[in-house]
Amino acid sequence: MNNEFSRREFIRTGSFSLAGMAILPSFLSMGCNRLTEQSGLEEYYSHFNVNREMLQKVIAEALSRGGDYCDLYFEHSLSNYVGLQDKQVNRAGSNIDYGVGVRVLKGDQTGYAFSEEISLDAMKKVAKTAASIANESKDYPPINLQERVHPEFCKIKTSWEDVSIKQKIPYLQKLNDKIFDLDGKVAKVQVYLDDSSSYILFANSEGVVSFDYRPMVSFIAVCVMEKGDRREDFFASRSMRIGYEYLNEELMDEIANEVVVGANKQFEAVKPKAGQMEVVLAAGGAGILLHEAMGHAFEADFNRKETSIFSDKMGQKVGEDFVTIIDDGTNPNYRGTLNIDDEGILTQKTKMVENGVLTSYLHDRISAKYYNVAPTGNGRRESFRYAPIPRMRNTYMEAGPHSKEDIIASVKDGIYVDTFTNGEVQIGAGDFTFYVKSGYLIENGKLTQPIKDVNLIGNGPEALRQISMVGKDLKIDCGTGTCGKGGQGVPVSMGLPTVKVAQLTVGGVNA
Repeated sequence: MNNEFSRREFIRTGSFSLAGMAILPSFLSMGCNRLTEQSGLEEYYSHFNVNREMLQKVIAEALSRGGDYCDLYFEHSLSNYVGLQDKQVNRAGSNIDYGVGVRVLKGDQTGYAFSEEISLDAMKKVAKTAASIANESKDYPPINLQERVHPEFCKIKTSWEDVSIKQKIPYLQKLNDKIFDLDGKVAKVQVYLDDSSSYILFANSEGVVSFDYRPMVSFIAVCVMEKGDRREDFFASRSMRIGYEYLNEELMDEIANEVVVGANKQFEAVKPKAGQMEVVLAAGGAGILLHEAMGHAFEADFNRKETSIFSDKMGQKVGEDFVTIIDDGTNPNYRGTLNIDDEGILTQKTKMVENGVLTSYLHDRISAKYYNVAPTGNGRRESFRYAPIPRMRNTYMEAGPHSKEDIIASVKDGIYVDTFTNGEVQIGAGDFTFYVKSGYLIENGKLTQPIKDVNLIGNGPEALRQISMVGKDLKIDCGTGTCGKGGQGVPVSMGLPTVKVAQLTVGGVNA
């Protein structure tokens, strides 16, 4: 395929909305200046066509009915995708999202409204709507807004806004070619590249004003292989808060090898016998079980409402001494990393479980006030259209005292699982079911036959108590994890060392 795309061809072959066809005109039509990762507060004011006095007026309107607190969340997000199928780049698209959300808190009640128009009149209208959560009349003097400076955990070299589609296309084609070249059984390949840049301006009634730049890239491949009359597939992805410099030969080789090895393994895989047995979770992506089965239950809103099984266990022993579970927003460039959360709180490293003891929930402003603790920087929202709620960021278990080899050698009859696809969790009871894409049987302390299409069934708190060995090999997965909760999706990362769970129910073949 010819790599030279004219603008007309690009629009015709892609699935563009008119708002997303060209980034530069969209800035001009909104009267916005071009932001960069080096821009300061005044540039962000100019970009959103606001100033300090306008923000003060909107905050005053939001508190005019007697609310306890309010915040303003401005967002401008630009996203692009390019897709390859049947050996050709044949789909592309862009999207621009732009607006402001106004939140008012009264006790533990939330009033929220948003506008896709940023003008003083529009903002005062949505502020008035959000203010209706309260029902008394008050006059507020202008809030003295002071900038909150934050660290930068997602430094980049080249912004995605400075990268043309012409520069991206060769990476999709090269990854496609690498996958086909690795194995003659490869029948079909799909490759996708998504990138985005988000600019956030935040102000609240406590006098805090801050801003944030949030880049993201996702590189995804699906490989379908044929062997006789059988077809198998495998999926691999990488996603980070990083710039164009992330794309290189090493990354493409890594993804290509992963999908080819994974698909090949499926041809030899069997289903294990069903029943309760020891399960070893592989380092990295198996952290999805930690995220879903345990992490959600540590989010403070579930505990405040007493729907989490951990709501009465603060300060209690919930696991072995070598079990420490972290939610961290400061890991450089990871998908769930934030400089500030969506409530303007500085992000941090939060130990939820330390040496087997439950030590902290994950808090937003509402739950922190309820528990009389400081927020942990876990207030997150999908976009300006949503109010923030407690959400995870990068969730992982710290490395333990055991080696991977000793963990596997300790299992006489069990399974080793390395790739999950989906699962379901009941937050209240903690019961979960996860679907395992791939792994191995463990027989007499050795990995033997590959396995696939396995269900893991258990209970989060019980599985936490059943963790009997934790490896030294912590790995944070760099996949395209997106966490859903309350109708919102946010990017997250998760990780795990090699972990042995003494007993889980495995849904396989009846013996």
